[in-house]
Amino acid sequence: MKLLFPQVKWEVTKSPHVYLTFDDGPHPMVTPKVLRILKAYGVKATFFCVGKNAHAHPELIEALKKEGHCIGNHTFAHEKGWKTGRTSYLKSVDATGEILESKLFRPPYGKINPFCIRALKKRGYQIIMWSWLSRDYNRNISNQQIVLAANGIKAGDIMVFHDSQKTADRIETLLHEIIPMIQAKKLTFRTFVDL
Repeated sequence: MKLLFPQVKWEVTKSPHVYLTFDDGPHPMVTPKVLRILKAYGVKATFFCVGKNAHAHPELIEALKKEGHCIGNHTFAHEKGWKTGRTSYLKSVDATGEILESKLFRPPYGKINPFCIRALKKRGYQIIMWSWLSRDYNRNISNQQIVLAANGIKAGDIMVFHDSQKTADRIETLLHEIIPMIQAKKLTFRTFVDL
């Protein structure tokens, strides 16, 4: 995939930091849990928000901003980039952009066609993918497997978790195990505002 889409950011090369990101929120039950944990560890993250969720929960967007986190666009209704028409896809990004006023973008499922990449780049968007995916949404993968995989996180990695209903019962456990593990490696957390 990296070879197919070299114009998007998959990792932050030559960085001594890691970049913690959350997709699919904000969620009224899950996002506040995540915010409490991040505050406890002194960590800032980037939240790629779905427009309809941001519209429904503006108080959570304000909470993210107040806590110093970075916000990005994740389309209005979590559209699949390979199945949604170009015009509809770009309208979805635009609608979310009006709510969030962010020039960071992550395509849902990591799927986007080259035409939309070019169009979004022309509009000033920085397209952020990832180098480490937690798969926290997958019920067939145990917490232990995710934590074990997190041992491989290294400087420059862009990590993905989800603040959504799918992760409601385990996001706290995962973050409480993985954040200290990363901090023990003497890696620091940064957001994409810091680039």
